Amino acid sequence: NIRYDIQLKGSGKTPYSRQGDGKATLSSILREHIISEAMFNLGIPTTRSLAVIETGEKVYRDQIYNGAVLTRISSSHIRCGTFEFVRNFCSKDDLGIFIKYVIDRHYPQIANTKNPTLELFESVMTKQIDLIVNWMRVGFIHGVMNTDNMSIAGETIVYGPCSFMNTYNPNTVFSSIDRNGRYSFGNQPKIAHWNLMILANTLIPIVSGDEKKSIELIKEKLNKFSSIFTNRWYDMMCKKIGILKPVEEDKLLVDSLLKLMEGYKADYTNTFAALSLNVDSNDTLFTSNELKKWKKKWEDRIDSQDKAFELMQTQNPLVIPRNHLVELALENSINKNFNEFDDLLDLVSKPYDYKPNYTFQAVPDGFDDSYKTFCGT
Repeated sequence: NIRYDIQLKGSGKTPYSRQGDGKATLSSILREHIISEAMFNLGIPTTRSLAVIETGEKVYRDQIYNGAVLTRISSSHIRCGTFEFVRNFCSKDDLGIFIKYVIDRHYPQIANTKNPTLELFESVMTKQIDLIVNWMRVGFIHGVMNTDNMSIAGETIVYGPCSFMNTYNPNTVFSSIDRNGRYSFGNQPKIAHWNLMILANTLIPIVSGDEKKSIELIKEKLNKFSSIFTNRWYDMMCKKIGILKPVEEDKLLVDSLLKLMEGYKADYTNTFAALSLNVDSNDTLFTSNELKKWKKKWEDRIDSQDKAFELMQTQNPLVIPRNHLVELALENSINKNFNEFDDLLDLVSKPYDYKPNYTFQAVPDGFDDSYKTFCGT
């Protein structure tokens, strides 16, 4: 009894193609299949890939690629950009009808509240905050967070120039179209806030008949974004180090660890996995006196080590779809060899499968230095 939207990605031109050909490359579609399955198994809300079909057509980008179509499923394909479209190209009545549809379909619990449109905005904002916090929990970088790629259902949608961060650095960018770090790992909360501001503007005519009052009401909601996000981000980070009920002082524990990780260029996933296993990773961070001092404070803080490690192992994945593994799988798949592709899908299906004597994932030296991801659609 769960309703899904089905969409074909890469099937050709639509009214929203913006003069593009609307087609997709096989490699970009296979990437979406791998990453969306990884996200699903990481416990992060996401669209999913029902099928990938090679079309036999050639798709022209920076070079000639094989074409493909993705059958994608989601609880909704309505984006913040959909609201922009209705607001800019349809009537106020149409906007009201559309908002009512969204509420009835996705947020029926707010249908009878005093101001359902205002409650819709707050609900979407809350879901977006939770989603970005979840992305940052596992080191995910979306790569193209425009309003067209922000689902009002709070699911990750569109896996074009996305990637996972290896070495911890908030400024990490892999997207070929992101030359100024707009969609960097650490900038994702700011972009979510920007997108929500755009969404808020589309709702002004319906929130109240008085435009000034509408703006005040929506602004009051939007102004809470930063504090809500910060609190939920710290709650998440505290769980990553085994603290279920954080206090104000725990923020310093989180901040100091991240500063050490950045300074020692430590691997994001492996650092938290090693802490969860109570072992050292291969990074030089774990041989440093600074981390030893940090660990002493951390061990004094966690109430019960067994419970702390149990909590951490539900929050910190052992494996992610590493960039070099994704590229190898895609390269071989194009040549009809799906062994690496299937192996990678199997690997990311059990990200929290903690076992003794675990061998940490390694990244080839220098691989990420010039690594770029592309949209392909």
